[in-house]
Amino acid sequence: MSKAPYVPPRVWKHNAPSGGQFANINRPTAGPTHEKVLPVGEHPLQLYSLATPNGVKVTILLEELLALGHTGAEYDAWLIRINEGDQFSSGFVQINPNSKIPALLDRSVEPPIRVFESGSILLYLAEKFGAFLPTDPAGRTETLNWLFWQMGAAPYLGGGFGHFYAYAPDKLEYPINRFTMETKRQLDVLDRRLGESQYLAADSYTIADIAVWPWYGQLVRDNVYSAAEFLAAHEYTHVQRWAEEIANRPAVIRGQRVNRTWGDEASQVPERHRAGDLG
Repeated sequence: MSKAPYVPPRVWKHNAPSGGQFANINRPTAGPTHEKVLPVGEHPLQLYSLATPNGVKVTILLEELLALGHTGAEYDAWLIRINEGDQFSSGFVQINPNSKIPALLDRSVEPPIRVFESGSILLYLAEKFGAFLPTDPAGRTETLNWLFWQMGAAPYLGGGFGHFYAYAPDKLEYPINRFTMETKRQLDVLDRRLGESQYLAADSYTIADIAVWPWYGQLVRDNVYSAAEFLAAHEYTHVQRWAEEIANRPAVIRGQRVNRTWGDEASQVPERHRAGDLG
């Protein structure tokens, strides 16, 4: 017997858990749920994060900056366990009122500057240290084109495709088909661009690549949602080439380990306070 079709009420009310892996932390309101002061380390940059695709964007950039010799990019990385609701603490909400990781506090200035949204953090750090962001108008604009493309496109991949394909309690054909179509269109956009140039902003490795790679590069490498076969990721040969090239960068390898609590023990660095923490 088939279920009766869902008819939306005139006014939606939050009467029951939404179901799925993150049901215990989903809610229709903002603000803190509990009082907790965030820890602060000795470095100017304090990062509060988790090694999700959005989280590793920032740790990859910080490790790339340190590899270039920017000692001011030394940072403390504190673990925020989003499954346990750490992002709703009063201290975290003070830095990011949207309660999403990553969040950064720059204590090298007075008063300290809070930076939230991963794309904003990448742009802030690139401008602060003068790296991974071209200075010529054309190169800068092309980099920002792709940075903002990722910020606008990823909700379809993460909140759309990823949710219904990997996390929703029931596999529903319509939303999976809808978001699969859009994900494949986005992969085609990337593949066409990377067929023209080595990196997204022509021949320069920039914060655009750092932003896009943890989502789409890892998707085609089958490290996001285990969906590479389903999406026929092997067809996107230029994305595959680019994804592997970036995956082999030492700073990218290091950055992926920070604030990580899963996988083999060698890949896990829940907190990072000095270079030696990464081995």
